[in-house]
Amino acid sequence: MENIKRGLLIIISGPSGVGKGTIRKEIMDDETLNLAYSVSMTTRKIRDGEIDGKDYYFVSNEEFDRNIKEDNLLEWAEFVGNKYGTLKSEIERLRNLGKNVLLEIEVNGTKQVLQKCQGDDVLSIFLIPPSLEELENRIRARSTESEEAIQKRLAKAEKELKMQGDYKYVVLNDDRHRAANEIKTIIRQNIVKN
Repeated sequence: MENIKRGLLIIISGPSGVGKGTIRKEIMDDETLNLAYSVSMTTRKIRDGEIDGKDYYFVSNEEFDRNIKEDNLLEWAEFVGNKYGTLKSEIERLRNLGKNVLLEIEVNGTKQVLQKCQGDDVLSIFLIPPSLEELENRIRARSTESEEAIQKRLAKAEKELKMQGDYKYVVLNDDRHRAANEIKTIIRQNIVKN
């Protein structure tokens, strides 16, 4: 039987509204990177255009709490009254198939993952906006949240931007195509090294 090389774990993180989802979608379109997207669980309500099982696993608070209790999550966080988390079993299954697994998670989740998973086969990429003003414009353009929620996201983003030094790579999202291409290059370089 052929020996399959274990895939990379690739974390794309950054403040809310920085464009993680947009960049992820563009990167996932590149079949040469052999990527698999790790779908996170969340207790937040589904947004227009999102698909359960593709964008997130939308679950009840009770189901989420059961997964925490049973230590089934690689990372989890609570923000603006909603919980988000990554299933360990899904990550391991995909990496053992040789897939390079892409996680799109918040800063606190990244901290948890990096405490449990370290080494050359783990890439942490922090996406930054051109400015806090531009970040605010992006969050407001979504038109999905109250003013209070927007202010909480902006306050959190200001703190998170100070943590970019904790990541292997920092990528400016001034243009989604340019930023996505930079991340693709980072991934390719690390596939070759491993």
